[in-house]
Amino acid sequence: MNPKDFLGKENERIIKQAIETAEHQTSGEIRVHLEGSCKNDVLDRAAWLFKKLDMHKTKDRNGVLIYLSTKDRKFAIIGDIGINRVVPEGFWNEIKQNMINHFTKGEFAEGIVDGIKLTGQQLKQFFPYQDDDVNELSDEISYGK
Repeated sequence: MNPKDFLGKENERIIKQAIETAEHQTSGEIRVHLEGSCKNDVLDRAAWLFKKLDMHKTKDRNGVLIYLSTKDRKFAIIGDIGINRVVPEGFWNEIKQNMINHFTKGEFAEGIVDGIKLTGQQLKQFFPYQDDDVNELSDEISYGK
């Protein structure tokens, strides 16, 4: 299945709305990327895409990538250095576990939305939303092959 068809248009809209809502709680930037398969280690692939998507170029280095390989059923959450400098160890574990709980039931869009919401809630304590906040990264889902 083509990754662009995996979620469907309505779920894409819901996910984009979740990103916009989360980013009104935090100055952090959240992106979602889907592709068909991941031939490498999932964290290595997500880190490579993080750079390819220029997510490391945010002012506060507070970008987050939620990456899914749809065919392989692999996913990763990558936070930039600005986030990883200040958050406690295990910061991503609760988010990942909530997403896994949805994914094991086949609830992929719900899992992504839940991950986005939790990311926004947790990031706001370290990177609160600022009145002069600029949306530095696209809120659209990006796709690979």
